[in-house]
Amino acid sequence: MTGTDDALLDPRGLSKLRWRCRRGLLENDLFIERFFARHAEGLTVRQADALGLLMDLSDNDLLDLLLGRKPLSGELARDDVTQVLALMRDVSPTSSTKEPA
Repeated sequence: MTGTDDALLDPRGLSKLRWRCRRGLLENDLFIERFFARHAEGLTVRQADALGLLMDLSDNDLLDLLLGRKPLSGELARDDVTQVLALMRDVSPTSSTKEPA
């Protein structure tokens, strides 16, 4: 890995990544759109590469990972992919701790 892996993704790279992340299943698109809405401005080259690996999966395999039905395995069982998957799964707002009424 080089120092450029931690560099922010440039606007052209982000645009290409968004296009590549278009999926056939609405459920996957919902996870992906929320991910971009929250994290697009701070995506690094390393995170973009990890997201690209996830996009190589079939729609059903990706959904299984997003829903936690199966764990990352094989070449996907890497820290960077795990981090991106966690960001994609995060459904809580920035402050979701509420006291019961």
